[in-house]
Amino acid sequence: MSTDWIDGPTMVRKGEELNAERLSAYLQAHLPDLSDPLLITQFPRGFSNLTYLLHAGKRELVLRRPPFGANIKGGHDMGREYNILSHLYQVYPKVPKPLLYCTDESILGAPFYVMERVTGVILRITMPEAAIPAPALMARIADSFIDNLADLHAVDYEAAGLGDLGRPAGYVQRQIAGWAKRYQKARTDDIPEVERAATWLAEHMPPEAGAALIHNDYKYNNLILNPDDWTQIIAVLDWEMSTLGDPLMDLGSSLGYWKEPNDPPVMQSLQYSPTNWPGNPSREALVERYAQKSGREVSNMVFYYVYGLFKLAVIGQQIYRRYKLGFTKDQRFAQLDQQVQLCGQIAVQAIQKQRIDGLFT
Repeated sequence: MSTDWIDGPTMVRKGEELNAERLSAYLQAHLPDLSDPLLITQFPRGFSNLTYLLHAGKRELVLRRPPFGANIKGGHDMGREYNILSHLYQVYPKVPKPLLYCTDESILGAPFYVMERVTGVILRITMPEAAIPAPALMARIADSFIDNLADLHAVDYEAAGLGDLGRPAGYVQRQIAGWAKRYQKARTDDIPEVERAATWLAEHMPPEAGAALIHNDYKYNNLILNPDDWTQIIAVLDWEMSTLGDPLMDLGSSLGYWKEPNDPPVMQSLQYSPTNWPGNPSREALVERYAQKSGREVSNMVFYYVYGLFKLAVIGQQIYRRYKLGFTKDQRFAQLDQQVQLCGQIAVQAIQKQRIDGLFT
């Protein structure tokens, strides 16, 4: 494949600028080999933490910080994300190397961390047609995608020093209750379908399916592919929601993003990741491959799929509320309320038909 599609940054969005002078002084004090003038650009995608490219001579670093106006003591804990990377890097090579974590809010107004840049291809729905893999290659990329998730769930998190990252026992119940509470806190409109999904999840929780290190936001655009071989995953990004818990809940989160080539327009309009490109498998086929690779029992997938959709609805609602309150001017967020409603509609279809494929037929 061509290396022309390596993921790159753009200019920093208005209102999300960093203080280059203070940041440069801080980095040079803590990374002595960094002495060249600092050029700051921004990776424009993503709906959560902000990501910047720091270019100093031939050195490229990536900086992550919470969104402006976000609750930095809630779901945007930079220290936690840095800690995960620091430990995971020792046993799971598919993460960027973390370099430093800063708690001094006088530098950028919030905690942040810096890591080495991993250069490669990220599959995005906005990629030009010339970059879209042929169906046969896309199928192999999809195999790598789900195989890597199974590999991640097999990581010895105790050996990685991450045994205290979360509390696996009772994880399912806490997640359902927690996301329902977050939705009510961020609620701006009456969306009955989302409310129904929350109620159904609370009433149909399956037994725990074991404990694993889970990513909680595993999708194509959080993976970096080898530019010379797109079937090879060289890094997994965005570990902010990672914890210890039920691996099938992690699979459910991925299914929530998964739109198939044959899904109807009402579902195709809810695209977060290019899973509908020709060659991608169905949700059922994805689950089957995960079962084969992991050896796990994969019954009750309707529950996990509805959970994935509900979680997406809540995250969208949280961001939409920030937009309505004026904490962000990013116009991508202006229509998120419609996407929240769509997530609810798809979840209700899955509940009514008790399947994860063929929901609007």
